[in-house]
Order: sequence, then C-alpha cells, then structure tokens
Amino acid sequence: MSTGWSLWVMFLVVLNLGITLFLFLWGPRAKIPTQPDQTSGHVWAHGTIREGVRNLPLWWLLLSGAMFVAGFTYLVLYPGFGSHKGILGWTAHGELARAESINNAKLDELVLRFREYPIEQLANDPAALQMGGRLFVDNCAACHGRGGYGNVKVGAPSLIDDDWLYGGSGKDILSSIHDGRSGLMPPWASLGEDNVKNLANYVLSLSGAPHDAARAAAGKPLFTTCAACHGEQGKGNPALGAPNLTDHIWLHGGKYEDIVRTIGGGRQGHMPAWSKRLTEDQMRVLAAYVYHLSHQGDAAAQAAR
Repeated sequence: MSTGWSLWVMFLVVLNLGITLFLFLWGPRAKIPTQPDQTSGHVWAHGTIREGVRNLPLWWLLLSGAMFVAGFTYLVLYPGFGSHKGILGWTAHGELARAESINNAKLDELVLRFREYPIEQLANDPAALQMGGRLFVDNCAACHGRGGYGNVKVGAPSLIDDDWLYGGSGKDILSSIHDGRSGLMPPWASLGEDNVKNLANYVLSLSGAPHDAARAAAGKPLFTTCAACHGEQGKGNPALGAPNLTDHIWLHGGKYEDIVRTIGGGRQGHMPAWSKRLTEDQMRVLAAYVYHLSHQGDAAAQAAR
C-alpha cells in the first residue's frame, strides 16, 4: 500500500471511530429538555401517545463500550490501520498458504489411495466421486451440463447414456480427458439437395426412426460414402470418433431437419486437452466420475439385489 493510500485509510478510520466514540461518550450526558411528566413534548393520536425520555440502559452502554475496545484491539493485532501490519503478523496470503497446506496434506492421503485402484473401481469410491464431481463442475459442466446430459447445440455428447464416441472404458475416458478430441464430418452438399434428403432418410431408417421408405431406398447406395467412417452397418467407429447411427442417440439432434443439416453442412467438434490444466491424479478422479455417470443404472441394479 502506498503512503498516500495508507494515510487516507488512517484518516477514514480515525474519523469514523472518533465520531462514533464522541457520540457514545456525549450521548448519555446530553441534556434533553423534558416536560414535568418526563416526556419530550412530542405527542401523537391527539395526545394519547407521548414520547418519553429515558437514560440508555446499562447493558447497552457496556456492550457498546466493549465493541469499541474490541475494535481498537483488532487494529492493534491485525492489519487495518493504514500500512500497520498488526503485531500478530497475520496476512491473508499466509492464512491461504496455511489452509492450502492443511488441505493438501489431506488430499495427499486420498490421492495415494486412489492410485491403487483402476478407474472402473475408483468410480465406486465416495471420496473420489466427491472430488471428481467438483472437478467436473469446474471444468466440464460448461459444455456437457452440470448433470452430464450433454448439449446438442454445441455438439457436447451426453455422458450418462453409456454411448461413447471414442470408447467408454476407464482408459478410453482418461485418454479423452488427457489428450482431448477433435472430430470432423465433411459436408456432403456436393451430392445435391435431393440426394442429401435421400441419405438423411436412410440414416433415419438405420435406427428405426420414422422416415420416407422410398427416399431411404434411394439413399442406401449413397451410404457407401459414409461407411468408411460409420461402417457398413452404421455401427460407428470409436477409433475415429464416428458415432453409431443405429441407436437413438444423436450428437447434433436426431430430427430429420437436424440430420439433413448435418449431412449437407458437415459437423466439427473439439474437446480441449485437460493435461495442461489438471494433474494426472485429478484427471484419473475426473475420469472415474465420468465413468460413474454412465453406470449409475448398474449401481442401482446392484443395490436392488
């Protein structure tokens, strides 16, 4: 703190404490003109209610005096009076460092235990899930949602359905978090508007969704272009991040209009790598939490047995 700011703070402290202390000492001794009946003369309701004048109660004087003593003591012990650091040497940075040291000591014990388990087993550890949940909210919820439901507007997949673009094992999930993922589907508008619609109907037919059978039949030969990534049966390819087209789970929406838009305009998605922001231990705990999100039904089934 500069000398100028220090003097300004000291001035404000002295001014405020000085005024309040003066009022505290002067108030009980102030002479207030009163009527013979010990009222101020102020009346309401045609004289039914009159304002009385009484001395401040002793408990109020003692409590207020104690507050002044506490305030002066605080300014001596702790920072608050300009550049005065306080005789205890307390600082916010020091308090934070002590709190972090205590917290890190507790975390170290947990992390050592977490390292002993594979991610799939770690997904059943309440302490790991609590830590992973906090990391998820801080780092992943912006795209995937706080509950992991995903967001079709940004192409963020749901993490609660056990349907994975790049594999759903603990190792696969950790790899996605560690290295990030980049997906690209090229636009196929060059096929022509009519063919794009035919192909969209064929894609809908793969999952048994309502579609135009005639257009789907016309679009089937065109799917050979898509099979290189999605497979001949449309089952997808985790090695490429190509989604399965035979289920009812859609990354960018499963309506006819959405699929036409996806085929015609293409799609591009990117998940950043978190290895630059999170530690290895944090990423393992986060992977365990994500794995847990997609297997909550398994846990419920086991509990019901």
